[in-house]
This record gives sequence, structure tokens and C-alpha cells, in this order.
Amino acid sequence: MSEVPEDLRGGSTEVTKVGGRVLRRRRQGSANVEWLLTVLECRGFRYSPRFLGLSDDDRQVLGFIEGQTGSYPLSEELRSDEVLVSAARALHSLHEATSDLATKVVDGWMLTAVEPYEVVCHGDFAPYNCVFDGSRMVCIIDFDTAHPGSRIRDVAYAIYRFAPLTAPENAVGFGSLAEQARRARLFCDEYGEVDRTQVIEAMCQRLLDLVSYMRSQAAQGDAAFQSHLDDGHDTAYLRDIHYLRTNAAALTRALI
Repeated sequence: MSEVPEDLRGGSTEVTKVGGRVLRRRRQGSANVEWLLTVLECRGFRYSPRFLGLSDDDRQVLGFIEGQTGSYPLSEELRSDEVLVSAARALHSLHEATSDLATKVVDGWMLTAVEPYEVVCHGDFAPYNCVFDGSRMVCIIDFDTAHPGSRIRDVAYAIYRFAPLTAPENAVGFGSLAEQARRARLFCDEYGEVDRTQVIEAMCQRLLDLVSYMRSQAAQGDAAFQSHLDDGHDTAYLRDIHYLRTNAAALTRALI
């Protein structure tokens, strides 16, 4: 009996599961991502899916990882400190594994490389791009947004998503400002080696870049990004930036 394809959530990319494989539509930067995943596998990095080659219709073929993805709204289990700590350690491991790769391939990624080139950033390190076994992270998925950049650029966005440092009216957020700050500090404690005085501004800049990218892609006819704009994602990010800058002093004091 032939295996029945199953459509999976894939953000702005078409993703289909067939048996123990995942097929993803290739897009700008896919060749670089395939190179990165191959190198990570050769280095024994345990948090990335295996790149298995290309299908007959030129889609990426990846190994499927069993577990639970962090879909919104997050469950109580995925809001735990254990999940946040596991995520911080996984991101640090990714950055350590790519610290010598950041200058090897600078051009051709979906997102433009951003100096200083310290590591290969995941670019969208968030619960929805991670697979969990209970409260333990077992895999980072969707490397489409990977690009050379600074550690703090990736760390700041990860904290934004995992603390999460969102305005109260943002439906995907949770926790008081004090609780968000505590979780942000815990992420930094587990990750280490990042200038905590710069985290909030790096977070705001990453969100501004995201809004600009979404709008530019929608203007070029990308239906997926246009749907994000129609749903108000860009205005939600702008509200979060206002929230972050309003509370920047308190959050930075908590971080350091």
C-alpha cells in the first residue's frame, strides 16, 4: 500500500509528510540550507533534521522527527522553565557548531547576512520551529531563514519568542512583565556569552527587520506574507516593539 501524504504546518513554505520523510518546497536559499544541514549532520549536531536529498519534483527531502511542535497557543508544558532552558542550550549548541561557518557562505541565503558574521543564525528560532519530547527539545526545524549574523541577533529573537517578551494584548504571549523578565534572564543564564545590555535593542531591530521583510515580500506578490499582513502580524510586532522600548530599562536591569 502506498504511503498517504499528509500536509504539515510550514509557515510560508509547503510541507508534506510521506512516511518517515518530510518534503519541503525549495525556495531562495535552499541550496545553502541543504549545505548547512549536511555539515551539521557530519559534525554530529543532534538538533537538526537530516537532509536526504531532492525528490523527483525538486523538493527537499528531510528525515521526520517524532514529537510535539510548539504551536500557538502554547500548552502549559511548553510554557515551562524546562522547555526554555532546553531551548537556550540547543541554540547555544547550534551557534557553537556554526561559529567557523559564518564566513564560508555569505551570499545566497533567503535572508541577507548581517555583520558581524559570528555564527549561522537560525533566523526564526521559536517554539513553532522546535520539536519537543515532553519538556525536552529534540529538534530544530525550518532552517529556511538561516543566515550568517551575530549571536545576539538570534538570541534576542529567541528570547522574544520563548520568554515571551510580547505586549499584553498579543494573543501568543503570557506572563506579567516581571515573569517575562525572569524567563528572559533564565534564557541568558543558560545560553551565556551575550551582551545583555544590548538584548532589548537587538530584539527591536530584529522585529523591525521582520516587518520590513514581510511587507516587501507581500508587495512582490507573496501570498503567504500578504496573508500575514491581512491578519495584522506586522502591527502586532510594532506594538511589541513599543512595549519593549517602553520597558527597556526595567527589562535590561532584570537581565543584568
